[in-house]
Amino acid sequence: MELKRVVVTGLGAVTPLGNNVNDFWTNLVKGVSGSDLITRFDTSKFKTKFACEVKNYDPSIAIPDRKDVRRLDRYAQFALSASYEAVIDSGIDDENINKDRVGVVWASGIGGIDTFLEEVRSYVQGEGTPRFNPFFIPKMISDIAAGHISIRYGFRGPNYATVSACASSTNAIIDSFWLIRYGKADIMVSGGSESAINEAGIGGFNAMQALSTNNDEYKSASRPFCKTRDGFVMGEGGCAIILEEYEHAVKRGAKIYAEIVGGGMSADAHHLTAPHPEGLGAINVMKNTLSDANLKPEDLDYVNVHGTATPLGDIAETKAIKTVFGSHAYNLNISSTKSMTGHLLGAAGAIESLASILAVKNNIVPPTINFKEEDPDLDYKLNLTFHKAQEREVRAALSNTFGFGGHNSSVIFKKFTN
Repeated sequence: MELKRVVVTGLGAVTPLGNNVNDFWTNLVKGVSGSDLITRFDTSKFKTKFACEVKNYDPSIAIPDRKDVRRLDRYAQFALSASYEAVIDSGIDDENINKDRVGVVWASGIGGIDTFLEEVRSYVQGEGTPRFNPFFIPKMISDIAAGHISIRYGFRGPNYATVSACASSTNAIIDSFWLIRYGKADIMVSGGSESAINEAGIGGFNAMQALSTNNDEYKSASRPFCKTRDGFVMGEGGCAIILEEYEHAVKRGAKIYAEIVGGGMSADAHHLTAPHPEGLGAINVMKNTLSDANLKPEDLDYVNVHGTATPLGDIAETKAIKTVFGSHAYNLNISSTKSMTGHLLGAAGAIESLASILAVKNNIVPPTINFKEEDPDLDYKLNLTFHKAQEREVRAALSNTFGFGGHNSSVIFKKFTN
């Protein structure tokens, strides 16, 4: 069976750095921090008082009916807003497109936790009287964003959600890629969204000691590869990436950002929350992805790392990169865009794939910001792209995402050529 080529023809984003792709990319290249004091709830009793919130968000741009907005959890609002921009960008909401061949795979690691928290709080305040909102379950479940996107545009192809913690939206992209590659769809809306900056989200991750508590320096608290890193900074938002079969895209005259050429998955099989200390799962997933793409390590120029700024994770991932890429690891640009966006949990893979696609398209590698002090356990001969974006030819870029439970997934995007 001849495998189909798959290209990227549409992009959309709602992020802590901007509520569209252009603003996101501009601020990413500038090295802007999206971290600020939390505004969504009273943090006075919480260890962490800051996060990378989406700012000045207006759901009515994509969802004009206020009733519809109220019937959507914030994570699903982000999904519809990001996909709205991507669909317009790609031009696929067209009567000439066979919508039986257009699908949606959308990810969220947690789903409607805002709605769950609100409904349980109302139940308790109502002294146990079960007066739940009839939209409670449809607002909360993790698959509902994919359903809403499908209903909104009449996309009748494959439609489902992927949930693999912080690897969720990379898995959504990989599934979408493979569905097109094997001829099961012509176009897929892929991506993910998350909205967990609330009492349960911050409190729960605080209890795990996963979040930074550097409240005195919250703007620069996300510090991948820095000795003073003390955990990740929570982020929120959504990103949509339209994947399309190459000949289908060319036939309709679509603009093409990049080509997706490989996806890979693996498991650490080690620990619920900690990475394998030698990065074995990360090694396997990168090798699997290179093999799927039929590329050699030296064909890549940029790695957008998972890079959460946790003490163990940054060490394990850089060890893995050195194992997989060998001496070529020192020719790569490596950066963690989480230093700017924070960690978008289940949406991280999509937003970091977007950064990788734009790096390939624009030949600019976004920086790792907030670095202050060297860690003796890390290798600074690697080009970790500190402080400033770097211009270079980016022939191909790999994006890594790793999730609790030992879930690992990676994708590779390369420059499009006919």
